[in-house]
Amino acid sequence: MRYLTSLGLFLALLVAPVGHGISAQAADLKESIMLIELKSGTVKIALREDLAPGHVERMKTLINEKFYDGIVFHRVIDGFMAQTGDPTGTGMGGSDYPDLRAEFSSEPFRRGTLGMARSQHPDSANSQFFICFDDAGFLNGQYTVFGEVVEGMEHVDAIVKGEPPANPDKMISVRLED
Repeated sequence: MRYLTSLGLFLALLVAPVGHGISAQAADLKESIMLIELKSGTVKIALREDLAPGHVERMKTLINEKFYDGIVFHRVIDGFMAQTGDPTGTGMGGSDYPDLRAEFSSEPFRRGTLGMARSQHPDSANSQFFICFDDAGFLNGQYTVFGEVVEGMEHVDAIVKGEPPANPDKMISVRLED
């Protein structure tokens, strides 16, 4: 009987949707899973190389360099998004790498989507990114989608709000899943 239950669970997982539309293949690629440790717990993010290979490559490089460890969420707008990735904490900084060319796609911005922050110029993304608290269709086709939260969205929801927050939360550590 235990075998049948396990088999049924396995079959259910095979046909169940993963995350917010992430393919089972993308969720299974361990090198494509980013883990952000926040004060309230871990956020698991599927990186979408199929949508934005250049942006995902940059994220992996910065993660491996521990660039994001200790960086604050400098702009957190309730009902919209939490932005981070600036080593100065001001929203004006980035990594020492050159800016990235936009990789816009038809993938919509919805709750849990990760997008790259940029200035007015479409090819100005560098290291800053944001996580949507809610659907944000007005961003569609204007910002690069490069990932989606697949576990731990409640920890994102708990990030202190403000522009900037008085006592901002930070990413304790960011790593790629082993």
